[in-house]
Amino acid sequence: MTYCVAMRLRAGLLFASDSRTNAGVDHIATFRKMALFEQPGERLIVLLNAGNLATTQSVVSLLRLRSQPQHGGSQHLMGVASLYDAAELVGQTLKEVVARDTSNGGTLSQGVDFGANFLVGGQIRGERPRLFHVYPQGNFIESTEDTPYLQIGESKYGKPILDRVVNFDSSLNEAAKCTLISFDSTIRSNLSVGLPLDMLLYKADSFAPADPHRITAEDPYFNRLRQGWGSGLKRVFAKLPDEDWFR
Repeated sequence: MTYCVAMRLRAGLLFASDSRTNAGVDHIATFRKMALFEQPGERLIVLLNAGNLATTQSVVSLLRLRSQPQHGGSQHLMGVASLYDAAELVGQTLKEVVARDTSNGGTLSQGVDFGANFLVGGQIRGERPRLFHVYPQGNFIESTEDTPYLQIGESKYGKPILDRVVNFDSSLNEAAKCTLISFDSTIRSNLSVGLPLDMLLYKADSFAPADPHRITAEDPYFNRLRQGWGSGLKRVFAKLPDEDWFR
């Protein structure tokens, strides 16, 4: 499993993902869940993925292959006119891969789930930043000012802090801090989510080259943040009044 968060704020976009794919007593695998398609000054498209690893890798590989000039395809992420078209293309490619891998032998009926979810966001010159959640069936929804963040994977442990803090007018720094606390809460409660994390912050209309930051177990800021959050929670809890109905 995994955990990914993406946000579309007035200030810009945030993308964050963990890198764990399998968890067990003797088997933990690490794969990057963030894929970038960019042309500085013209477009940035970011994909985060959760679900079947073979499916997600095939989808990203096909999208990269078809974006190469020598491929000659008419529809690819480096040529779509809008982020809506990008989300639609990711959905179509996802359906194509799942249909291909389940067409022979009835694999799904044997208990193997080839499904995957993608968060697709970024900005193409001529339109505002946008963010979409592409479902395993290939359909998708778009984030709004009322719902500025989207999650995939193990979302339940990190959602409460996002609900309490993040809104459309949050700064990117506030969003990044809240997102890291959300990941810390998830990592503490779920073995299937783990370090390192990948985070990318993008200022709206900047079209600057993407510069993802990898956060490892030795990252000093992340360690200060998680220690401060943990001790702060304990202090606040200690100050809460006791119940008055039990004697």
